[in-house]
Amino acid sequence: MTSAKTRSWWGWGNVEDAVSGEELHGLTARAAAMLPNADLTSHEAPAITDLNLPASRLSVPATLATLCSDDPADRAAHAHGQAFRDVVRNLQGDVHRVPDLIVRPTSESDVVDLLDWCTRSNIAVIAYGGGTSVVGGIEPRIDDDYAGVVTLDLGRLDQVLEIDKTSRAARIQAGILGPALENRLRPEGLSLRHFPQSFEFSTLGGWLATRAGGHFATVYTHIDDLVESMRVVTPTGISESRRLPGSGAGPSPDRLFLGSEGTLGVITEAWMRLQDRPRWRANASVVFDDYASAVTATRAIAQSGLYPTNCRLLDPVEAFINAGTSSQGGVLVLAYESAHHPVEHSMVQTLEICREHGGRLPDPARYSDSADARPGSGASDAWRSSFLRMPYQRDALASRALIVETFETACTWDRFDELRAAVTTAANEAIAAVGSVGVVSCRFTHVYPDGVAPYFGVYAAGRWGSTVQQWDDIKAAVSEALSNAGGTITHHHAVGRDHRPWYDRQRPDPFATALTAAKSALDPSGILNPGVLIDPR
Repeated sequence: MTSAKTRSWWGWGNVEDAVSGEELHGLTARAAAMLPNADLTSHEAPAITDLNLPASRLSVPATLATLCSDDPADRAAHAHGQAFRDVVRNLQGDVHRVPDLIVRPTSESDVVDLLDWCTRSNIAVIAYGGGTSVVGGIEPRIDDDYAGVVTLDLGRLDQVLEIDKTSRAARIQAGILGPALENRLRPEGLSLRHFPQSFEFSTLGGWLATRAGGHFATVYTHIDDLVESMRVVTPTGISESRRLPGSGAGPSPDRLFLGSEGTLGVITEAWMRLQDRPRWRANASVVFDDYASAVTATRAIAQSGLYPTNCRLLDPVEAFINAGTSSQGGVLVLAYESAHHPVEHSMVQTLEICREHGGRLPDPARYSDSADARPGSGASDAWRSSFLRMPYQRDALASRALIVETFETACTWDRFDELRAAVTTAANEAIAAVGSVGVVSCRFTHVYPDGVAPYFGVYAAGRWGSTVQQWDDIKAAVSEALSNAGGTITHHHAVGRDHRPWYDRQRPDPFATALTAAKSALDPSGILNPGVLIDPR
């Protein structure tokens, strides 16, 4: 029997899976080669007992007492998300704003009772799934005019309640983690087919509340596409939409709560559209000598109607850092999969488009017709391995005073060249302005017929004790640049507290008024995740 692993209180994932040994040696060697003047001295996280956390301010009603925890380790672990700035502050012992209590409901009625108590007592409530927010969405950065802050951890609402194989859908509780969900569906030959990078540690409710994007590049890219109906507990009542394949009956109630980040209600369960588990797969990596040609090829594929499962263009910097491939124009990682038919013909057509734009295959495309096999190719295998290890490697580098962080956006194809140039320039200028040196990378995570989702990476040498402020300055500069260039402040990582200034500019004023009115109607006391999306009261 495999022993249970220990979640890190300060960083990503499990303590046992942290970067070590040869992986750590290779990582630091690459960092030193890329940033030769960086100080790579390692810094360790403090013990929980050294954090001097403030005492809880709340007295729990007897009816909720068995659901509540004020354990210091529990409170510290729920005080932050998983952004670079969260990890570094934890490493430095900067954990001053923590929830007063962690509440773990075991039923929907527990959620109702908790919201009733918190409404009466002026207690802020932060709904919490897996804690993987990278935008300050679950951090108790809340005004002191509340009596306290409760983190509502939905992890015990983790069951698949019903499976409708005829309609290919399932009723699923919001607190279920990605692996547990897929393990429950696998015997039925089904899959939700939503695999964000945070999959192992994030929940269905978190995906819904943040409008999360999954791994796949086309068609079913966002969790929005997979929702059949939702059930949400608000301080003024329970909202449950009707199960339907589609409806034109007024504005969608599900769309109101999707992406609401716990500000309008607590998602407790949802009926989700499922897919048959794939059998046929194809995989290839295409190298380009010219980046503009690579972008044009990717756009042609996105507009071809072929809809590849993966269509991830890595620029030369990204290809070198995370796929170990040197190329002047970048690498396009392609994949197809299907439960119903071979996909070789689609891959052949896609590769022909690439060749028309100067792309070439270092290795032949690979194919599989097994439900368990995953064909790979050199760059795609390296990329997949790096993709899964990125958060752990980020933590290892962050503890060595490197600034390692990402941000993503989306724009129409006609704006991409201008946006990439503006963001890259802003990032490089900001890196220099904070007294650092570094590199900026870009990859495509999702492609659409009318646009693309560029995902930027920043790798820079920081000064220990100043890296949070250095990153905040860089982040502000690039956010300004992408907003001014017509991109969205976030494509799939939500708004949280960190993106509020740019979200406020992006949304139309009449919509902001309507959202504020909805908040007042559903949460009149303003207790639900104050400060996220809209002002608390």
